[in-house]
Amino acid sequence: MSAQAALTFFRFGAGGRSFRAEPRKKKKVDPKRELAVRDRMRKKIKKLEKAPQEMIPIEDFITPFRFMDETRVRATSPLSFEESERRALLLKRWAVYKQKQHKAEMNTIKSLVDAQEEALKELRLESEELYQAAIQRDEGLFPFERQEPTHSPPLPNYEAPEGKCNDVTKVYTQ
Repeated sequence: MSAQAALTFFRFGAGGRSFRAEPRKKKKVDPKRELAVRDRMRKKIKKLEKAPQEMIPIEDFITPFRFMDETRVRATSPLSFEESERRALLLKRWAVYKQKQHKAEMNTIKSLVDAQEEALKELRLESEELYQAAIQRDEGLFPFERQEPTHSPPLPNYEAPEGKCNDVTKVYTQ
């Protein structure tokens, strides 16, 4: 079969009919209806722009009360002797590591304080008024803010009265 014959067969098939479809006719659109649809869309967009989008709270951060029950305690399985020894050794190693870390911090702080004292001594020898200005406390450096409790702590043996419960669960839709 030649290339021309294959192309003709592909276009018209075995029966000679064309497989090509006629182009679709465009639907006549009513201009008034089109304007109404556009206006509705503009109004919806303006309404969405005016109102800030309400954030949906994440319920995963709220622990349900049934999980806060103190009577629900999981029983621990007894550890093998090897595992308890391994954990004890790990705790000792951790304590030694933290002790070395603490000593290194204390040595750094001590060397900084010593350097500061030495600099203040040198400054005092140079100028007494500069020394007095240097040792003045800067109140704005570390602002002190204090927050006091605004409510009383819960009573330990208080039992809340049982009564009718109104479901105020919010339903969010988007």
